[in-house]
This record gives sequence, structure tokens and C-alpha cells, in this order.
Amino acid sequence: MRLIVAITGASGAIFGIRILEELKKKNVETHLIVSKWGGFTIEEETGYKVAEVEKMASFSHDVNDLSDVVASGSFKTDGMIVAPCSMKTLAGIACGYSDDLIIRAADVCIKERRKLLLMVRETPLSSIHLENMLKLSRLGVIIMPPVPAFYTKPVTVDDIVNQTVAKALDYFGVETEHLKCWQGLKNKISD
Repeated sequence: MRLIVAITGASGAIFGIRILEELKKKNVETHLIVSKWGGFTIEEETGYKVAEVEKMASFSHDVNDLSDVVASGSFKTDGMIVAPCSMKTLAGIACGYSDDLIIRAADVCIKERRKLLLMVRETPLSSIHLENMLKLSRLGVIIMPPVPAFYTKPVTVDDIVNQTVAKALDYFGVETEHLKCWQGLKNKISD
């Protein structure tokens, strides 16, 4: 399996980092692209340096190099995860405005009918954000805001991050020990 992972400047860089960690455990070939602001967010929100995150990936690509292999549909991948996905990146993908390698790689996934999952991060959402998400959803893009599943009874932030990452990876058929599925109500309420 070969997946592209992108980290943009929205809050939530830990999601992209944890995805890389899980994929490395599963020996999945990963191609990482970090936006300029994604690099700042990694260092601001986590204990990692960008160089450390790049070492988690099989390959790291320059966000400004539109001649890179991941910019071509002839480079076969099983899809792409953008975690977190900023509203700027969402807008670029929705409009097909490929001014960096993240947006171009996402555009390739759409045109080649490959899986594309966007872990969009913003609140509240404007009508523009919602329209961009709807447009992409209609094209088959998976829109997955990192919304916690409280039925898992998370105790720590790591519990929330791990469950969310496991849910995202499940779309690509990658199983992790962190995915807790809904089991129904234990104490059903009678009418």
C-alpha cells in the first residue's frame, strides 16, 4: 500500500503525525507533504520538529515542487489523507487551483478516482466552507472533521486522537488497535 499524507497549517497537526506513526507500524509506504504553515503548526502544537516528522515517512516531498512524482497520475497511490486540512487547502482543492503540491496531489486523486480524505479543521463553518465540502463530497471525497466519538469514553486527548486516526485509516482498509466501534446501547431505554 502507498499513501500520501499531507499536513497543512490548521490546528491539529497531531492527527497527521499519528497517522504517519500508525502507517509506519503497518509498513505502509508514505509520501509526506507539509505546507509552510503546517510546519509552524507542528512545532507550535506538538513536541516534534518538522525534520522528526519527515523521518516518520517513507518519503518527504517539497510542497513547492510541482514537478514531484506525486503530482502525476502515473504515480500510483492508494489515495491521500490531508490531516489537518485548512480551509485554504480545502478551497484550493474544491476549485482545482493547484498552486502547491498538496493541492495538486489531491487534484490527482480526484481525477484518477483515488480515495481522498480531508480532515477539515475550522469552527464555526461558514457557508463558503460548507459549499466547498459539499462540492468535494459530491465528487467522492471523504470529508472527515476530527469530531470525537464519546461513546468510546475517552479519558485523555490521546484517546480522542487515536480513535479519530483509527477511523480515518479504516477508510483505507488499515486496521489499528485503537478503533472502537459502536456496540449499541447497553441499557436500552424502554418506551
